[in-house]
Amino acid sequence: MTVNTVNEIERMVVTRIFDAPRELVWKAWTDPKYVMQWWGPKGFTAPVCQMDFRVGGKLLCCMKAPDGQEFWNAVEYHEIVLHEKIVSLMYFSDSKGNKVDPATLGIEHEAIDGAYDVTLFEDLGNGQTKLTFIGNEPMESAKNSGQMEGWNQILDKIAEVISGMEQPK
Repeated sequence: MTVNTVNEIERMVVTRIFDAPRELVWKAWTDPKYVMQWWGPKGFTAPVCQMDFRVGGKLLCCMKAPDGQEFWNAVEYHEIVLHEKIVSLMYFSDSKGNKVDPATLGIEHEAIDGAYDVTLFEDLGNGQTKLTFIGNEPMESAKNSGQMEGWNQILDKIAEVISGMEQPK
């Protein structure tokens, strides 16, 4: 694993504009009922999602591949600004939330030392929201490993979830 520092390297960034108000996009991202519907790339399901959404809290999700293989992810929440920003650290884990080296799962993952994931929710007006996810992996590595493509598929799934959610009146 290569060790890079936060300021040395271009980080993975994915963005999407949703035709939905920011509060609705936030809810899709932070309510486990909805997270279970979009966690993982196309063809993957999330049969388990436990979430303690607060600073110091943790999310634990099982991501099930089309072939039945299960991957567990944990997310630790470090900063939450309501409807605006989430700073977190996501990693592969066991079913109890303990960190697991991705290589033991056959996954290449090159994390940037000291980098957190940052999710931004920007109100664009006219009922539109821009979501920006900044990952803790270098952009080049994310492209080569398929993680970038996976995140774009996840954003497609989130768009589907949001379209099925009740719009606030």
